[in-house]
Amino acid sequence: MDRGRFGVPAGVVDWAIAVGVAGALLATGLSGRQPAGDLGLLGCTLLVAGGLALAARRRAPLPVLAVTGLCAVGYQAAGFDVPAVAYLFAVYAAVRAGHRTATVVASVAMLAALPLAALSSLHDTGAAFAQARGALEGAWLIAAGAAGEALRQAERRADEAERTREETARRRADEERLHIARELHDSLTHQISIIKVQAEVAVHVARRRGEQVPASLLAIQEAGREASRELRATLEALRDDDTAPPRGLDHVPELVERARAIGLDATLTIRGRRHDVPAAVDRTVYRIVQESLTNIARHAAADSASVRIDCRPDALTIRVDDDGRATPDTTPTPGVGLLGMRERVTALGGRLRAEPRVGGGFTVQAELPVEQAS
Repeated sequence: MDRGRFGVPAGVVDWAIAVGVAGALLATGLSGRQPAGDLGLLGCTLLVAGGLALAARRRAPLPVLAVTGLCAVGYQAAGFDVPAVAYLFAVYAAVRAGHRTATVVASVAMLAALPLAALSSLHDTGAAFAQARGALEGAWLIAAGAAGEALRQAERRADEAERTREETARRRADEERLHIARELHDSLTHQISIIKVQAEVAVHVARRRGEQVPASLLAIQEAGREASRELRATLEALRDDDTAPPRGLDHVPELVERARAIGLDATLTIRGRRHDVPAAVDRTVYRIVQESLTNIARHAAADSASVRIDCRPDALTIRVDDDGRATPDTTPTPGVGLLGMRERVTALGGRLRAEPRVGGGFTVQAELPVEQAS
């Protein structure tokens, strides 16, 4: 619900203004000379209707402009010499909404119709007075239109300034991200590569000589490989400027094929009818499957893995199981990958469960609500 400057709902403010204007118009009409009989009742009805129509000026400025203008002409013709205050509010709202041409055309018609309506009711017989009255009404219309145009321009400039700030912040963040990527590449990649190569050479030489390779040397070799992979993934993420085509549910089969290529017996099952889903949900499905299969390949010592995706009208569910070495009595250590998955799912209003299975192995289950994320 839109709220005003002080937290009051905009609809409440609109109705308060509409009721206030309607009450002021009716009080002004009843305080002066008024016709009797049906004309008096009609005039009072038009006074109130013109004011209450302002409650819809935000949603339908042009219809409100027409209604308030006709009501003003109507109660003038009925014999109520009351200024067209409601029409001034409608002019302000219509110009603020950007309907300048239509407002000018309607106002010119109003300026021509109001003197005729006043003359037809025989309560305005002086030509000089009618001319002065028309000039005053024209001045008020110009003032209302100018106020609406000034506020519209101010809002447009504020929106443009906000967009400029967002673009500047995004550009600075991109520059900083690329700077960090360069620093990491220059300072770490070379050193880690040297450590990895030296450790692999040492292991190779020891094995060629028939010597027993120390466990510490094997640990250094494996740590170097892991650090190299993680650093490469980090640099790719930092350099990603969102220009590459987004990866989503359609690309999950590629992940499964890649897992099979490294010797993992991976299967994919997609159930239900595919629906159009928000891009954030589509990307998260891909990332969950990608991270799950990567963890299985690196840490699970598993022979097989299964990926199942259920498509429902209200949600997408993902389940990735493996037959690795995890057991129910072992407490999984949450790594960066699991934390990242949980953050993605939680941000979309979903749920994530990652834990060892009863029969052995590990399971990752996620449910992503489609409607909440759209």
